[in-house]
Amino acid sequence: MRRICSSLLAVVMALSVASCGTLDRPVGPLRLADGALVPAQDPRIRANDAARLEALTEEVGARLSKAQPFSVLALSGGGANGAYGAGVLVGWTERGDRPVFDMVTGVSTGALAAPFAFAGSEWDAQLGQAYTGGGASNLLSWRSLAIFLYPSLFSAGALRKLVEDNVTPDLLQAIAREHAKGRRLLVATTNLDSEETVIWDMGLLASQNDDNSRALFKEVLVASASIPGVFPPVLIAGLQPDLTVVMEMHADGGINSPFLAIPENLSLWTRGPNQPGGGALYVVVNGQVGRNEGVTPGRLTAILMRSYDSMSKASLRTHLATTAAFAQRNGMSLSLAAIPDNVEASSLKFDQKTMSALFDLGRARGRSADGWTHLDLAPSTPAFIPASDLPADQIPEALKLKEPEAKTAALQP
Repeated sequence: MRRICSSLLAVVMALSVASCGTLDRPVGPLRLADGALVPAQDPRIRANDAARLEALTEEVGARLSKAQPFSVLALSGGGANGAYGAGVLVGWTERGDRPVFDMVTGVSTGALAAPFAFAGSEWDAQLGQAYTGGGASNLLSWRSLAIFLYPSLFSAGALRKLVEDNVTPDLLQAIAREHAKGRRLLVATTNLDSEETVIWDMGLLASQNDDNSRALFKEVLVASASIPGVFPPVLIAGLQPDLTVVMEMHADGGINSPFLAIPENLSLWTRGPNQPGGGALYVVVNGQVGRNEGVTPGRLTAILMRSYDSMSKASLRTHLATTAAFAQRNGMSLSLAAIPDNVEASSLKFDQKTMSALFDLGRARGRSADGWTHLDLAPSTPAFIPASDLPADQIPEALKLKEPEAKTAALQP
């Protein structure tokens, strides 16, 4: 799979010089005709929307200030590695102490799992099926190659079908019911036109219960999971302050943030001296946190892959440190689940065998106390979270790193 991905990466770089596939849009924003369909209530929370940001901050802040615990589940990006996080949730249910989260957030593959996690443990079977049923195996198939049609390696057809098959009317109704109770389901995309993270109130969308809102719900999930260069970005109609409608280009929510534990403008929020605080933050990282040391081959593809891996992990650790600081200030606990560092994990390996093995590993970890790292938030605690390894006999055969390159296998294209 690494050889295939490396070859495809080389093809993309070569073809990009010739500007092959494109999305048809003018240099300026494309204004739609009058009567274009937009949601009755705008579900977007944008960086320049001070009123919506303030309202969300006040809502979350008010909950954090109450005596009863407030729990947040944040599901990160990670492509095919999302099978691990799905397994953790199912195993957590089986252990018997999975909370009913006040807020569930998702980025990229985490956005695809978030609706099931928000709807509740009774949707675990559907969550598992979405990641292990084989539907994802066509995402990077040769039949999906579209480099001459889109600015990406693959078309979004298989991704759209995966979302369409799993986001059912029953699931949307369950999300709407939970939203009415005051719980929140948030998904992040990256608006490439404005270079900002856009937070989508998916419960608000599900509650509108019309054809347009249901279609937009699915479009947002596709956009959030559209890895740049792998899948094309998604053009989504957005209502502007002057009440015109323009097409915005949205892509992977993980471009700007690996996960969304708390809205960015709330990251410096601190409870008052007489407010009780408390609650819990749970972050599921569909990937690995630790550094893998080894000699990087001198080939271009290896250098690019190693650079991307290092950059992604550095961003992840920075976001974890920011989240830990927020939790510490506000008397919250912080728990992290991530793929052990000595397990072979590839965000682009969508074959059913590998994803099922990752799901089973996550499920086993979710059942045990070892699946979570509960961080001590004392002032002297370092921000870096050390890597964790699994005993060799607990690693599924399909996920074992090949010796003697156990710690450097990720470097080999």
